[in-house]
Amino acid sequence: MAIPPVDSPLGQLMAHLPRPGRVEWIGLRPLRDVAMRVVDRADGIAGKGLRGDRYGGGSGKRGVTLIQAEHLPAIAALSGHAHVDPALLRRNIVVSGLPVIALKGRRFRLGGMLLEGTDSCDPCSRMEAALGPGGYNAMRGHGGLCARILDGGAVALGDALLPLDPLG
Repeated sequence: MAIPPVDSPLGQLMAHLPRPGRVEWIGLRPLRDVAMRVVDRADGIAGKGLRGDRYGGGSGKRGVTLIQAEHLPAIAALSGHAHVDPALLRRNIVVSGLPVIALKGRRFRLGGMLLEGTDSCDPCSRMEAALGPGGYNAMRGHGGLCARILDGGAVALGDALLPLDPLG
């Protein structure tokens, strides 16, 4: 879906978020097929990703992946679990307090980093192994957001996620 012009009625509705978000969990995956390493803080590298994460040296469109804390209970319920450990979902940062998909196509501050939401973070086939049969479908619509790091910096547990003006 294309982002509507900021001055359109839909663009105006999409520009307003209820409040800032908050970092609840951070994880890094140093290599493919390796368990996430839970950390209290991480350093973002502009145009790349998080230091110590396998995407840290990449092209940047998927430099950081975020998932909404409020979606974790829904994913758990839909996959038949009492709760879901964020490390199983292979996203870098769990954020509470705002709908992360609303950051697609806009810039935001996350701790000391400036990011731009690039696309939804759809689940991969590995969710079947992580969550059991139907895990892929349990995550559909709840996978979060991919973002590129425009200005590097540190992010830590408890840091704010502050939406900036929409692009447009």
